[in-house]
Amino acid sequence: MDTPTHPTPSSRFFTSLRTRLHYLDWGNPSAPVVILLHGAFDHARSWDWTARALERDYHVITPDLRGHGDSGWSTDGSYLTANFVYDLALLVDLLDRSPVHIVGHSLGGSIALRFAGLFPDKVSKIVAIEGLGLSPERAKEKAEQAPVDVWRGWMTSRRNRASRAPRRYPTIEAAVGRMRERNEQLSVEQAMHLTLHGVNRNEDGSYSWKFDPYLHDQAPHNGSEEDLPAFWSRITCPSLLCLGLDSWASNPATDGRMSHFRDARLVEFTDAGHWLHHDQFDRFIEELRGFF
Repeated sequence: MDTPTHPTPSSRFFTSLRTRLHYLDWGNPSAPVVILLHGAFDHARSWDWTARALERDYHVITPDLRGHGDSGWSTDGSYLTANFVYDLALLVDLLDRSPVHIVGHSLGGSIALRFAGLFPDKVSKIVAIEGLGLSPERAKEKAEQAPVDVWRGWMTSRRNRASRAPRRYPTIEAAVGRMRERNEQLSVEQAMHLTLHGVNRNEDGSYSWKFDPYLHDQAPHNGSEEDLPAFWSRITCPSLLCLGLDSWASNPATDGRMSHFRDARLVEFTDAGHWLHHDQFDRFIEELRGFF
C-alpha cells in the first residue's frame, strides 16, 4: 500500500444546503459509478488505494463530507445526520448515473445505509465498514439518559470547545505520530499519506487538521439509533457488512442488527481494527471485487 504515483484525480465542487462541498473524480466516466464515503474526522484521500484498485473498472467518486477535508464547514458548527444524507442524495442526482455502488466507512457507512433505505432504487450494491452505529446495548444506555442531562452536557461541551484553539502540531512528523496513535496498524507510509492530505499549514508554520473541531459535539436529537432498522429494512440491494475483529464495534450478526436487512452478508477481518480497509487492504479489495 504505497502512496500512489499515478496522476492525481480531478477535484470537483458542488453546493449543498448553502455549503460548498468537494469531491474527487477518478475518471472512467462511462463505467459504473462507485461512491466511497469516508468516516468521521477523515477525508476523501483516505480512499486513494481503494480508488486506484477500482479505477480501471469503475467510475470512482470520493467526496469530502461537509466539515471534512476540502469541503466547507457549517456556519453554525452543526452537523446533522440528515444534512450528510441530503448531501449524498444531491450528489447522486447530480452525477445522474444511478443506481450506484456505495462503500462507506463508519460515519460514511451510516450515511450510505440511510440513503439506501430512503432511495432503494438508486443503489445497486452497498458495503458498510462498521457503519451500523452503536450496538443495541450501547444504544439502549444512550436512550435511557435523561434528555435534560443530554442537552446540558452538549451545551457545556460546545462552550468549552469554543474557548479552545484548534490543536497545532509543530511539524508534519508530529501530526503523523498522532495519526498513528489513532490506528497503530498504519504503516509510516500510510500515515504520512493520510496526514499530508488531512492537514492545513497555519500562518506560524504549524499544522492543524482540516476537519471542523465542532464535529466532536453531536447535537441532541441528531438521528435516533432506534430509527435505523426502519432504514435498513427498506434496502433492496445486496449489502456487504464488514467487521474488524480487533475493533470496538459490535458484531451485527450476533447482536441482532443484521436481521433487519433483506439481503446482507457479514465478512470478518482478522488482525484488523476499525480501519480494516487500511489494516487488511488486499483482503478488503478481494472481498470488494468479489461482491461487486
